[in-house]
Amino acid sequence: MRAAVISGIGAWLPPDVVGNDDLAARMDTSDEWIRTRTGIRTRHFVSAGMPTSRLAAEAGARALQSAGTADVDAVVLATTTPDRPCPATAPEVARRLGLTGRPAFDVSAVCTGFLYALTTAAGMIASGAAEQVLVIGAEAFSTLIDPQDRSSAVVFGDGAGAVVLRAGEPGEPGALGRIVLGSDGSLADLITVRAGGSEQPHPHPDTDPADRYFSMRGREVFGHAVTRMTESARAALAHTGWQPDDVDRLVGHQANLRILHAVAEQLDVPVERLVIHLDRVGNTAAASIPLALAHAHGTGDLAPGARVVLAAFGGGATWGATALTWPALKSA
Repeated sequence: MRAAVISGIGAWLPPDVVGNDDLAARMDTSDEWIRTRTGIRTRHFVSAGMPTSRLAAEAGARALQSAGTADVDAVVLATTTPDRPCPATAPEVARRLGLTGRPAFDVSAVCTGFLYALTTAAGMIASGAAEQVLVIGAEAFSTLIDPQDRSSAVVFGDGAGAVVLRAGEPGEPGALGRIVLGSDGSLADLITVRAGGSEQPHPHPDTDPADRYFSMRGREVFGHAVTRMTESARAALAHTGWQPDDVDRLVGHQANLRILHAVAEQLDVPVERLVIHLDRVGNTAAASIPLALAHAHGTGDLAPGARVVLAAFGGGATWGATALTWPALKSA
């Protein structure tokens, strides 16, 4: 079977940087409170009129440049914050990249979205439907957040990361291993925006204003995230034949530093092998893992030949993991 191989990587962050002190100036919080509970120091927010498609296209262009190509056979966008409820955002991203006419579609699995999108793209390559696919995770999560809710406003940021996948051989550097995925709809209320869909359309006279914003039951999410990310990472390792000590870099969804440390501890992977990017960008949901990969690649923390595990947990609830050997890539 043909494998999907990472051949390019790119990322983009909106220029507006928001520090913890900036948030403390308008709500009941502090730099110390945020850092000790989340590990986050800064995050990036989109400015007025900057849609998710702009973030996605910027990151996608850099991934294409890294891969040394201007064309792909499909574009798969993982996002929770589409430009519009209808239509999907990916066709607009393709247009911005000069890829009009190529199939382009969205995948929605919140913070696990990038792994779900990778699975979809890898399936297209394995079936022969595509030779190269651009996979993007992009979020403008600040547009979903109640700006006065310190439990969520301090956590999330905006940005986009992308990879190009090409057809290749199993086992070569960059080839994705088995992607282990799961979901549990009984946990839908853990991470949600209640209003705006068919269940509770708005405007509606009975809609609670709070239901228009993102909400999360943080303590419960913590336990589920650690359990599911650990389980899926172990399953991905088993498919690859690696032991925890073989892992050079663990790239977990960048939600909370405590979650990342707990997953590393459960997996018996030293915390020094964690890739940490959330301190600079916060929780960027579906963009989290590709942003962390791009940052680590750019700084040299992720070197060719490194054995890498990716793991995520998100709304739905959804979760997933995979393993690969990091390839040599050009920087965009």
